[in-house]
Amino acid sequence: MCDCCLTRRGMLRLAGAGGAVLLTGCDEISEIDLVSEGQVEEMGLRAWQEIKSQTPVARNSEEQRLLNRVSSLLLKAAGEKPEQWEVLVFDRPEVNAFALPGRKIGVFQGMFRVGQNEDQLAAVVGHEIGHVQAEHGQERINAQVAKDWGLRLIAFLLQMGDVEFAAEIAAALGLGVEYGLVLPYSRSQELEADRFGIRLMAEAGYRPPEAIAFWQRMQAAGGAQQPEFLSTHPAPQSRIEELREMLGQLKG
Repeated sequence: MCDCCLTRRGMLRLAGAGGAVLLTGCDEISEIDLVSEGQVEEMGLRAWQEIKSQTPVARNSEEQRLLNRVSSLLLKAAGEKPEQWEVLVFDRPEVNAFALPGRKIGVFQGMFRVGQNEDQLAAVVGHEIGHVQAEHGQERINAQVAKDWGLRLIAFLLQMGDVEFAAEIAAALGLGVEYGLVLPYSRSQELEADRFGIRLMAEAGYRPPEAIAFWQRMQAAGGAQQPEFLSTHPAPQSRIEELREMLGQLKG
């Protein structure tokens, strides 16, 4: 039995520490697939259909042609078959893009207002391909399931001990786990996808330094932003610094 399999008294002591140790005490937790690859892909496909039913696809055929060309080159460089992927421009003004398990990528029209050229669009699409190939969706879902199980165990142990305000303490631990594990883990995935994306850009014939130019434009267009430690994405300046380091390693 590992050290994270605690007694009730040990669990209660965790309440004062924010509860994040619950999920980080066993190295094996990140290696366990609590949700299968097939289940995750099914979730991605259902989410994609829901998005398509609620969000109109953009009618600007030039933007879609550009996205098709960029994604095709990047996917071939990644060893993928472009015809097995669905990549769409959605008629939304937000500056955003996303990837879903099941080989689906969506780009909102607002992204085209920030990206100045094809290379900058390649930085975005390469990043999203990285998320899918690294199976970040499955990792995130596994982390969420593990968090939910852990919180239910804590609530049960608190109630068994007749601890006053057991539900409130469990809820507070939920906040501690969320900001102590799940969101920082997502930031790590974002940077891993960045690293994959710039290497993919180089292999597909695009200019990796344009990834920095893109995030500089994102920073200029960002306006008021929430603190980095409460965001699933690195702050633009932090991301730019990380990208500079990645580019130095790429050249090496």
